[in-house]
Amino acid sequence: MPSLHEIQTRFARALFGQDPTALAGYIVDGAIDAQRCLDVYAGNVHQNLCEALGAVFPVISCLVGQPFFDATAGRYIRACPSTSGDIQRFGQSFPDFLAQFEPAAGLRYLPDVARLEWLMHEAFHAADAAPLTLDRLATLGTLAEAEATCLQLRLAPACRLLASPFPVLRIWQSNQPDAEEDAEIDAGSGGDWLLVRRSGFAVEAQSLEVGEYAMLEALHGGAALEPAYRQALQVAPDFALAGFLERRILDATIHDFEIRAA
Repeated sequence: MPSLHEIQTRFARALFGQDPTALAGYIVDGAIDAQRCLDVYAGNVHQNLCEALGAVFPVISCLVGQPFFDATAGRYIRACPSTSGDIQRFGQSFPDFLAQFEPAAGLRYLPDVARLEWLMHEAFHAADAAPLTLDRLATLGTLAEAEATCLQLRLAPACRLLASPFPVLRIWQSNQPDAEEDAEIDAGSGGDWLLVRRSGFAVEAQSLEVGEYAMLEALHGGAALEPAYRQALQVAPDFALAGFLERRILDATIHDFEIRAA
């Protein structure tokens, strides 16, 4: 007698087409043929997952066309079946899948456009965070110099970062419903450093200078203020820290801080 886990594993393999015969002998025929019932259920699951991918990656669908997108989604669903009960989590590995998907090899920018769409999706569903209060900000002015060097600034949960060698933001913008028609973009015209953030219910992607991107990346990785600033200066010697702090505290990209032990 197989265990429940084994039956569930067989069911998943049959459901996603990895082994159509995995449940042979385990389904009791009723008024409708058992295999037909499984096929109907599998078709509904496949359709729901395809629609979920289409909702997250509409620009990818525009770029490749609906038939190609549907066929690619089908391959992805079989190769990378969902591992979560939350359908909003499905699709995280789709950009990496596209990077290895031979039929899309000629569109080298496609995986990074997909990464931008996924980060926008993540930012939309990320947790809320209150901005820094005036009282909390006032404590920054009382820090001793030694404490200031250990200051760690925290980015809001609904912030994401993306660096790409391609102009992915312009590609994304040119494939929005309100975009100008016949916009031509040279994929080799330069890359992007982007901050993806949610404000209220709106998600936006902001183009950054390389120094600000380096600073945010270091802070996001857990670096304290001083080493993060040094990292920014390495790529942008004229990087203005005071302006950066004012701008990113006011727009709540930086939403909290702590003093780390030296």
